[in-house]
Order: sequence, then structure tokens, then C-alpha cells
Amino acid sequence: MTINFTKMSALIGVFIGLDQLIKWLVETRLEFQVLVDVVPFLGLYRTWNQGIAFSWLWGMDDRFLIVMTSVIIVFVAWLAGQTKVENWLARLGFCMIIGGAVGNLIDRIVYGHVVDYVLFHTQTWSFAVFNLADALISVGAASIVLAEVLEWRAGTLNKTPN
Repeated sequence: MTINFTKMSALIGVFIGLDQLIKWLVETRLEFQVLVDVVPFLGLYRTWNQGIAFSWLWGMDDRFLIVMTSVIIVFVAWLAGQTKVENWLARLGFCMIIGGAVGNLIDRIVYGHVVDYVLFHTQTWSFAVFNLADALISVGAASIVLAEVLEWRAGTLNKTPN
């Protein structure tokens, strides 16, 4: 299987569209900062992130965060372009990262913050609230690392001993 530029563009568009659709539904259907349990340990909790991942860089100027995110997106797109077309897992990972980053960038430009809504929790503990874009970025990064490990492993297995 291969993922060419056309497929990458389509995947990125799907990821951005799905992210923005869900965020629109969250913004128009969920009360602000009211927990709605879906299943044990998982709830919907609409809140806003003024920073980036896990509120890192909270309080920074929006223009700085927009420029920084844009530069990272361009760099990741360049890396994706350097990846072999046959390396579908890495290319899929790059699509996830770009789609997620653009989704969060749209929020920051339109709203001045990122819309978060997924909360893993117990009665005594909770994880940071996040969104689909954040999950795409995390899973995408893991996919790229996995692809690199698999490629490295395949290369070491195919070498003949001296």
C-alpha cells in the first residue's frame, strides 16, 4: 500500500473536517465545564485551552502560538514529503499530525483558544482534557516512531552477517 500526495491531502482534509465538526457540535450542544459521563472513566467536558498541548505555553500571545504552530505544520509537511511513498504508516502518521495541528490552529485563529472536550477520570484522578486533534497528533507521532522502528528492524533482519 502507498499513500501519495493526493491521498495525503484527502486524509488531512478528512481529519480537519471531522475535528471541526465535532468541535462545532461540542460548542453548540455541551454546557461549558459541565461533566457528562459517557461510560465509567470517560466523559465529555467542554473547556477551552489557552495554551497548546496540556496547556503548555498558557498565557503566551496568540500570534506567537499561531506562528509557532504554522512553522511546525510546514516542517512536518516537509518531513512527510521526504518520506517514501511506500512507507504508508509514517505517511499516515504525518497526515494525522498535520490534520490535528491544523484543526487546533483553526480554533486558535477563530476563537482565540482550542476547544477541548474528552476527559478520562476517576473519582480521585483525571487526565488533561483533550480533543480529537490532540489524539490525532499523539497517535500520528506514535505511528511515525513505530514505522521507523519497523523499518530499522527489517533492515537489521535483512543484513547478512560477515
